[in-house]
Amino acid sequence: MNRTELIEKLVAKHELTKVAAGAILDTFIDTIQTAVKKGDSVTLVGFGTFKSVKRAARTGKNPSTGAALKIPAGTVPKFTAGSKFKAAVDPKAAARKAAKAATK
Repeated sequence: MNRTELIEKLVAKHELTKVAAGAILDTFIDTIQTAVKKGDSVTLVGFGTFKSVKRAARTGKNPSTGAALKIPAGTVPKFTAGSKFKAAVDPKAAARKAAKAATK
């Protein structure tokens, strides 16, 4: 699903105009990006958490030449899926996890 298809879903489900749905989506994305850029995390219960993570400097390898190269430290965005989202994607894994928790 791409941005246009997501806007179409919003329009169909909530009787919005395409312009209004696009504005809502832009605001939603911009709000998450701004918060994560500041170092805050955004948690949507059941869906997941967006946050920034610092990566340490490390040594990598050029895949074409095999030469070692230094990769500098940096900050990258990270998304961790929530339990409801994981269960929706893979119900069997959720059932196994529930069964395992019940046996403990």
